[in-house]
Amino acid sequence: MTTQAITSNAARPVTAGHGLPPGAIAVMLMLCVSWGFNQLAVKLALPDVPPMLQAMIRSSGALPVMLIVGWLRGVKFFERDGSLVPGIIAGLMFGLEFVLIFTGLVFTSASRASVFLYTAPFFVALGSHQFLGERLSSVQWSGLALSFAGVALAIGVPQPNVDAKVLLGDLLVVGGGALWAATTLVAKGTNLRRAAPEKALGYQVAISIPILALAAFIAGERIDHAPSALSISLLAYQAVWVVGCTFVIWFAMVKTYSASKLSAFTFVTPLFGVVAAYFIMHDTLTPVFGVAALLVIAGLYLVNKPDPKVTPDPNVPA
Repeated sequence: MTTQAITSNAARPVTAGHGLPPGAIAVMLMLCVSWGFNQLAVKLALPDVPPMLQAMIRSSGALPVMLIVGWLRGVKFFERDGSLVPGIIAGLMFGLEFVLIFTGLVFTSASRASVFLYTAPFFVALGSHQFLGERLSSVQWSGLALSFAGVALAIGVPQPNVDAKVLLGDLLVVGGGALWAATTLVAKGTNLRRAAPEKALGYQVAISIPILALAAFIAGERIDHAPSALSISLLAYQAVWVVGCTFVIWFAMVKTYSASKLSAFTFVTPLFGVVAAYFIMHDTLTPVFGVAALLVIAGLYLVNKPDPKVTPDPNVPA
């Protein structure tokens, strides 16, 4: 499913009472696999490239990719379509989101950050209910809770040596998750929805570059030695594929389908991250992971279970 195919249905969004079509589910699983490995890519590149500089480099590398893809698709980046103001707002939140997340990772562990970052679907569900008019049934709310419980179980019990710095890192990551949700809601509920995905995300990536550069300067970050070939390839993966491609696809999906249901799928991302860590860093997988995966799958089923009280719309793509 291409971004063009996704956006062709943007005028006919799926309501919260309907499940996602199989094609959208397949795309979301692909995104979750990519994002799950992205957390590992960031950690592996940290010895050579500090966090803020790493985030700035990936935004700088992703921007030309999106501009080229948009140009090939005939996107009119400078056309007046009412998306400028919400685009700037989304860009500011996008930049601050990564400042909070990467700063939080300095104080807290990657496993705790994975759990707290993926509180974003709760913020999306609450925001969609409050601002976008989407309604989730009690069964779907239970599905969100079940999926989150599965993620928490898969990541593991928090370590006992949690001090004030760790808690500060946790709060910063939660703030990043809230900003992620807010950016999703802005893209869904404003004129940014009518803009091409490359343009909508282009606002955010372009505005994030100076924000991240300033954060790197304030933090005193610098690269002391030439990055290894592995670190360079991981930065390219983050910039070209994760931000340049998958984020564009994500925003195309957000503009077309239920924001709360799409965000529910992001619960799967940490699970893929654990699997990637097992194969790449030889982490141990236990039967607990199998139970956690079942909880996540069951939760996603409940979230995507059609509401019998909602009459199917024949104009909604299936």
